[in-house]
Amino acid sequence: MRRAFEELKGHLAQVYDLGRAARLLSWDQQTMMPSGGAAARAEALATLGRLAHERFTSNEVGELLDRLRPYEESLPSDSDEASLIRVVRRDWTKARKVPAELRADIIRAASTGQQAWLQARAASDFPAFLPYLERNVELKRRYVECFEPAGEAYDVLLDDYEEGTTTAEVRAVFARLKEGLLPLIAAVGERADAVDGAVLRGPFPPDRQREVVLGIIRRFGFEDSAWRLDVAPHPFATSFSPGDIRVTTRYGENDLGSVFAAMHECGHGLYEHGVDRALERTPLCSGVSLGLHESQSRLWENLVGRSRPFWRRFFPELRTAFPEALGGVDEDAFYRSVNRVEPSLIRVEADETTYSLHVILRFELEQELVNGTIDLRDLPEAWNAKTKEYLGIDVPDDARGVLQDIHWAGGTLGYFPTYSLGSVMSVQIWEAAKRSIPDLEEQFEAGEFAALREWLREHLHRHGRKFTPKETLARVAGGPIDPEPYLAYLRAKAGEIYGL
Repeated sequence: MRRAFEELKGHLAQVYDLGRAARLLSWDQQTMMPSGGAAARAEALATLGRLAHERFTSNEVGELLDRLRPYEESLPSDSDEASLIRVVRRDWTKARKVPAELRADIIRAASTGQQAWLQARAASDFPAFLPYLERNVELKRRYVECFEPAGEAYDVLLDDYEEGTTTAEVRAVFARLKEGLLPLIAAVGERADAVDGAVLRGPFPPDRQREVVLGIIRRFGFEDSAWRLDVAPHPFATSFSPGDIRVTTRYGENDLGSVFAAMHECGHGLYEHGVDRALERTPLCSGVSLGLHESQSRLWENLVGRSRPFWRRFFPELRTAFPEALGGVDEDAFYRSVNRVEPSLIRVEADETTYSLHVILRFELEQELVNGTIDLRDLPEAWNAKTKEYLGIDVPDDARGVLQDIHWAGGTLGYFPTYSLGSVMSVQIWEAAKRSIPDLEEQFEAGEFAALREWLREHLHRHGRKFTPKETLARVAGGPIDPEPYLAYLRAKAGEIYGL
């Protein structure tokens, strides 16, 4: 029986390596590849995706899983071996429903769509992007049909990113967020003058930004021997193993978004870096869901990186790096400015309080895309209307509206809800960490982050995909997803800054 388990692991290791090669090509596409390579890269990614899919969904894997049932039942349910068999059986059963050619078509369309999106966004030209969006949506509808969903079609896509969570569950969480956030944002708006927004207007030379960014994320756990920091049009993180972590950011001359984007992506990287090395080259060697992944990026970006203790430690260094912009700014004014609440156009630059409204807007539109209840030609108009409804602002062009995110270009429908689910979970996990490490914020003020990093590694990161997302959250935070701690955190911070 042990021989069958080792056979399975050997088979899975090859699938893992194909996926690792594809991720490397995708990373290169978004950071270094010249635009002329787009068509060839799409074919290479489609080939790797098809090979990995065929290899994973083979009858050989199914036969090994059948042979391993008695072995699985003899093992502790939380052992690495039992978890691997259980997760592979679930993934294999799901993947078998999708034809290999459809998988390849989805990957190919995602690659070509991303390149088309870059050009369309630069020109603010939605009609130029529309054919690629239509292709991605058509393929996703075909993908959904493979599963013959009994519930909502969107459940199928959401399950790819947040296993076991339904559209109805997300809708309930988001309804509570809207109920809590809209009046809070309105109350802040009446006292908007309490925070000076001119503090962060630069100049901030990009070369100095990079040095500041590296100084911060090295403190968090970025290791030069295992990590890279690069530039991408849309910041992201990826990994090829726990010892090969890639994070990106982008630099603007007149803002410090690079700092917060890098802290955000570093949070993703720390999750992947912290997975138990014993799980490497198996499907368990990654974060368990995108919601929990996002909980880590939002935790490091916001709960750590926008806190007073953090800036008590790092603001003097920041002022030294940018004396022209910050020489006359005091720490309190800076802290208030980086926590300013103000509706804005760009999701990745949104403040903590308004951020979830950006996500809810996309969640609602995605369901219409999947269900076919909106003509894709009308998507910019629908986007602009929801932006006005939820954020109270007009969208001046498609580059800052419907074209601002890369996700639909890459065919990742079902992904967006995980951003706000992760924000909600980040506070639940943060509160659990603070109960275990009472002097956490004092450590931040001293520039020490190892205790938090190692607590997260022990209680969350090292497990990879051994448990379901809901089981994992219960283990690390003590219960199911709950928006109330998140709303209380936002109310407390806004109350302090704006005198509510």
